[in-house]
Amino acid sequence: MKRTFDILFSFVVLSVFLPFGIIISIIVLLESRGGVFYLQERIGRYGKPFRLIKFRTMFKNADKRGKLTVGMRDPRITRSGYVLRKLKLDEFPQFIHVLAGTMSVVGPRPEVREYVELYTEEQRKVLNVRPGITDYASLEYFKENELLGKSDNPRKTYIEEIMPAKLELNFKYMEKVGFRTDVGIIFRTFLKMLQ
Repeated sequence: MKRTFDILFSFVVLSVFLPFGIIISIIVLLESRGGVFYLQERIGRYGKPFRLIKFRTMFKNADKRGKLTVGMRDPRITRSGYVLRKLKLDEFPQFIHVLAGTMSVVGPRPEVREYVELYTEEQRKVLNVRPGITDYASLEYFKENELLGKSDNPRKTYIEEIMPAKLELNFKYMEKVGFRTDVGIIFRTFLKMLQ
């Protein structure tokens, strides 16, 4: 049921979003060099790595200066990137991953290897489910970059405070996976995007 919903929902989203995706692609290309998409290795189900796709919101090679985005005025982010990130439009290409079966619409957000390697044995159980585009943690930390922007040590804050809290929310989701839960999270995510 979940997989069928993922496929149908993603197909509809990608079909509706296609004209906007073309416009976004042109804007990204015109504003800075580096291509339309940004690919980053993330750790998926059962610890298998995959290349996550997003619309590029940073200047070329910006990720070499750190993987965490700190504040909405991070100088590595392009002008169009601020808008795409604020509205979460940079995430839409990930519905391709959902169609391919690498991700689900709802599920724990896939993390980079650097932070997965810090997981305890218990926390690694989050890798037993297909990662998603949105989840409880995405809702709770919708403005995570702004929180990190207020920290004197963003990496430490992420590792010691935010990451464990997000993992707890991931387990909360895993305990009540179901169609109604997923629809509720999708609806709440849509409302967050409109705020």
